[in-house]
Amino acid sequence: MPKDHDKDVYPEPPSRTPVVDRQSVLPNPALILSKLFYYSVDLPVTTFRDIVEGIQSGKKSHYYHQKFRRVPELTQCREGDYVCYYEAEMQWRRDYKVDQEIVKVIQERLRACQQREGPSYRQNCYKELQQFEQVSKSFQSRYGDLGAYASARKCLMKQKERMMAEQQQA
Repeated sequence: MPKDHDKDVYPEPPSRTPVVDRQSVLPNPALILSKLFYYSVDLPVTTFRDIVEGIQSGKKSHYYHQKFRRVPELTQCREGDYVCYYEAEMQWRRDYKVDQEIVKVIQERLRACQQREGPSYRQNCYKELQQFEQVSKSFQSRYGDLGAYASARKCLMKQKERMMAEQQQA
């Protein structure tokens, strides 16, 4: 700053941080509530969880995905058994997602082979190409044309119609 500046416009900053004047001698209620919550809720729950994890440490599962038991299909459910209907629907959705991932993996393998082999991929990636065609054809025959609101019931009706059409052709 220049020597001739106006000290009223640009006052000097304080040399030390001012000490906060306490208005009362009572402790902060927010601090009291946070300590109360910590000792009454957080500490017991954390301690209990640590004890349970210590007991279960010998039984750790080394699987990276959840394994579901197979449930009966929609055709095996008794009439009016809505729990069975729901379980069959959830099983169908899991199978649908697994089949989608299978198609994606095979497609990635084919693309990697195409990238690696270049223009001669039809000769050198014949096995991957055949596998992709087979997987995509079976996926399309099972799940194709089901629409956005696909369900196990719609898929079952599609398979039934396909079987009836094959019987009529034979």
